[in-house]
Amino acid sequence: MAPIVHGLEALYYEDVKFTYLDIDDPANREFKIKLGYRVQPHFFLLDEDGTILKQWVGPVSAEELASVIARAR
Repeated sequence: MAPIVHGLEALYYEDVKFTYLDIDDPANREFKIKLGYRVQPHFFLLDEDGTILKQWVGPVSAEELASVIARAR
């Protein structure tokens, strides 16, 4: 999934902030709970207020991610 996400990050770098959480870092525990993180990979598209617009659990295609990101911009 990393190559897909990094490719989308390069494509949308001016419009979307990509943030990566280390799931093993205890400092991220509260954030994982707040989002409802379940398994890896688990992707979230948040608006500027932190509201979850869409989430994916498990692998997802670049086309699906790009489509939703483009509609949310």
